[in-house]
Amino acid sequence: MDAHSELLRNLKHRKPGYGLEQAFYSDPDYFRLDMENIFYRDWLFIGHDCEVARPGNYFTVQIGDYPVVIVRDREKKIRAFHNSCRHRGSRVCASERGSSAKLVCPYHQWTYELDGRLLFARQMGDDFDASQHSLKTVHCESIGGYIFICLAPIAPDFAATRALIEPYLAPHRLGETKVAFQSSIVEKGNWKLVWENNRECYHCAANHPELCKTFPEAPSVTGVQGSKDDPEIVAHWDKCEAAGLPSVFQIDEHGQFRATRVPLLHESESYTMSGKRAVARQLSDDVSTRQIGSLLLYHYPTTWNHILGDHAISFRVLPLSATETQVTTKWLVHKDAVEGVDYTIDELTHVWLETNDQDRQIVEENAFGIRSPAYEPGPYSVEHEGGVLQFLEWYSNTMETRLDGGKRLSKVA
Repeated sequence: MDAHSELLRNLKHRKPGYGLEQAFYSDPDYFRLDMENIFYRDWLFIGHDCEVARPGNYFTVQIGDYPVVIVRDREKKIRAFHNSCRHRGSRVCASERGSSAKLVCPYHQWTYELDGRLLFARQMGDDFDASQHSLKTVHCESIGGYIFICLAPIAPDFAATRALIEPYLAPHRLGETKVAFQSSIVEKGNWKLVWENNRECYHCAANHPELCKTFPEAPSVTGVQGSKDDPEIVAHWDKCEAAGLPSVFQIDEHGQFRATRVPLLHESESYTMSGKRAVARQLSDDVSTRQIGSLLLYHYPTTWNHILGDHAISFRVLPLSATETQVTTKWLVHKDAVEGVDYTIDELTHVWLETNDQDRQIVEENAFGIRSPAYEPGPYSVEHEGGVLQFLEWYSNTMETRLDGGKRLSKVA
């Protein structure tokens, strides 16, 4: 039986309330199918507007087999291109980030305008048509300071994502921020294990002492399990909504993206050891209310986020192989905030650097155990792991639909 048929059969016979079979977390052929049917077809969070603040600013990223460059052009539009020269295929931009008046391939100096047009190709003959050799475009959308791209030839409609997420992001004016610090780590586990670990706090008390000083462990916090029945969360929503901050839990019909605002513990304002603000300068000039908690924003398969009153933290998940996943974390502060005056890097990043490393260890131990021939999927906690079940429902429905020719796509409540 080929991997396509086997994966589809395993999904259709998956035991409700239980995890996935071993191959989903380790088999290279299953991984290839994940990439082809999800990461090469869906919208992916890739970075922030502020990372390409000026014309000529660019950054690069590798998504599976695809190198991509994101650049702001002369008209200040953010664009994405396949980072492959139309001559011999060399990467045009090899650096992680930079700034350039033109995009010049280092191999033979083919030169591209910031909008992708080929401007110069030396000694290619009189019949050479430069207009037929522009950089190949990648679908690109900016929403509330977040950049999403899609590698598919025809991208899914982005309107529903924009309509749900944009009102939550708008008050925070993340387009007027800067990246104060960035961290990238490689977790030796499948990308789904990274997400499953993120989607529950059942493990938090025993593993995240720093985070647990401010972040609630209650399963209702992430919105999937009973948030509308939690009086503390509803009161927080009412307070924030009255201040012009959309807060009530919202999820799209297929369960791929959602947003909600939650209170932090003990009237904390930020993810610090004391619970006090990490940044003296407010993140947004439009938000003056204090103790707004954290705006939680999720979009499968690439990002979860925490947006607070003083700073924002984005997380980007990119698979490297069946058993390795890169997690990139960025801390955003107001563009005018001054390091050493308004914040220190240590206080800003300490809680999540520790938490990320703890999660890395958890995922790697999880992956190690799953490789055992004795492994079999176990039951999830109905009380604490509803978020994991919801993620697996989205993954299973998406893969079944695409592998089975679009025959299934159930809605997620």
